Amino acid sequence: MESKITSVVTGASGFVGSHLVDYLLSKGHKIKCILRETSSRRWLENKPVEVYTTGLFDKEGLKEVLKDADYLFHIAGVVKSKTEEGYFKGNVETTRNLLDALLEVNPSIKRVVISSSQTACGPSLDGKPVNEETPEHPITTYGRSKLEQEKAAKSYMDKLPITIVRLPAVYGERDTEIYQVFKTYKMGLMTLVGFDNKKLNLIHVADAVEGIYLAAVSEQSKGQIYFIASEKIYDWHEISEAIKKAFGRGALKIKIPHFLVYAVAAIAEFFALFSKKAATFNMEKARDFVQPAWTCDVSKAVKELGFRQKVSLEEGMKRTIGWYREMKWL
Repeated sequence: MESKITSVVTGASGFVGSHLVDYLLSKGHKIKCILRETSSRRWLENKPVEVYTTGLFDKEGLKEVLKDADYLFHIAGVVKSKTEEGYFKGNVETTRNLLDALLEVNPSIKRVVISSSQTACGPSLDGKPVNEETPEHPITTYGRSKLEQEKAAKSYMDKLPITIVRLPAVYGERDTEIYQVFKTYKMGLMTLVGFDNKKLNLIHVADAVEGIYLAAVSEQSKGQIYFIASEKIYDWHEISEAIKKAFGRGALKIKIPHFLVYAVAAIAEFFALFSKKAATFNMEKARDFVQPAWTCDVSKAVKELGFRQKVSLEEGMKRTIGWYREMKWL
């Protein structure tokens, strides 16, 4: 009997990670999930997966999990931290540790896919979508830490078959970040940042995980970086129309001037000083929000990986809002 393909997924309990686990299970993979002790296992319950709570700093524990892996999908990362050190420890050191452990026990692994972010490259320059050739210009500490993660991964590319994928904003079932937009919409408000019609790439999580998988199984993708995002570029007018259609009713559109966005961020940061947790919205997030465009060109992934956007904005919003309603989140 043919043995199953073994895939190891870090961050498997999170939004993108848990959807990737579902996708790999549908492909018949045996799944090993690396989680922190404190991670919620809500999206992994009753699924045929092996869970390891070694975390990403226990090298011996990691070696045990990685020694017979065919694929490693590194999805875990730190998206908010009170300190610069927190971002770099959670995104760069963990990656180095993981790759060191892998190198010791399983250098002939089929593929390692590292999940990065468009923030590692930065926002659009002169209104043009960024691509894999664009000089990196991250504008936040998170973005800089993801770029350092990419550089760390590149330093192993001569020894391990590594592919890096950069994701834009990802939305869909189980997400808790973009969910806030829908929550506000339910209250009858559609808040838009600034008075210009900002542009961006968005991707539904189903397309994101398929793109990640294609990056893993393509022979051509070794040592490469790919943007995995919607093929279509959206503006906030289109996004609010798609939300309106999915909700079946409109909302009051409020345009928030940039200075007010920064003011809200400053207040949130101030209150976070008295909390153990980092502010979800802070000055750096505000800097992200006020950019005229976060767009990227996915033609390299289309050409080399056969990636295509399958979930349209309208369908994606319908699915996502339907799921939130079913779960009583909305």
